[in-house]
Amino acid sequence: MSLPAAVLWDMDGTLVDTEPYWIASEHELVALHGDGSWTEAKGHLLVGHDLRDSARLIQQHGAVTLAVDDIVEFLLDGVIRRVQQQIPWRPGARALLADLVAHDVPNVLVTMSYRRFVDAVLPALPDGSFVAAVTGDEVANGKPHPEPYLTAAALVGHDAATCVAIEDSPTGVRSAVAAGCSVIAVPNVVSLPADPAYRLVGSLTELTAHTLWR
Repeated sequence: MSLPAAVLWDMDGTLVDTEPYWIASEHELVALHGDGSWTEAKGHLLVGHDLRDSARLIQQHGAVTLAVDDIVEFLLDGVIRRVQQQIPWRPGARALLADLVAHDVPNVLVTMSYRRFVDAVLPALPDGSFVAAVTGDEVANGKPHPEPYLTAAALVGHDAATCVAIEDSPTGVRSAVAAGCSVIAVPNVVSLPADPAYRLVGSLTELTAHTLWR
């Protein structure tokens, strides 16, 4: 098989380099509603997680007393505000998307961010870049559960084993591997060890439509 049936993309840290935006919003949240003790290391613990799970970790590690859903909305507001000022695309992301579209390979976004955040990012891409999106507020089980990737594959009518998933975080990689996808890991703020369960690359600039499938 020279081309995958579909490519299932993580968003934060993979398509767009928004992890610093999330961590900045976490700092704001803990400064206003917690003990002010938030650090980059604590922020890295949340990378790739379902937003509700991240909110619970913030309650635990930042002494934030807000309800889980209030924490999620605060973080979303902060990140969307920053994205509206500048979308920090990951190197090679838009070129790879365009190459896949040119070869009629459907792209699906698989993110634990909520629909209203996705709606702030996708309009900046050419029409047709993504045929569907699975968001964190639309699944019962977030990453690292396989449901998000199984749902994405089903949306385009394919078995997950015929799809390539692109991820940057250990949590996301676990989700995609558990779903049975062929997984390409492109680490960003959190490192990933070499593992036979996935293919590790340094940058999306190393990939084309014809080199995704191994």
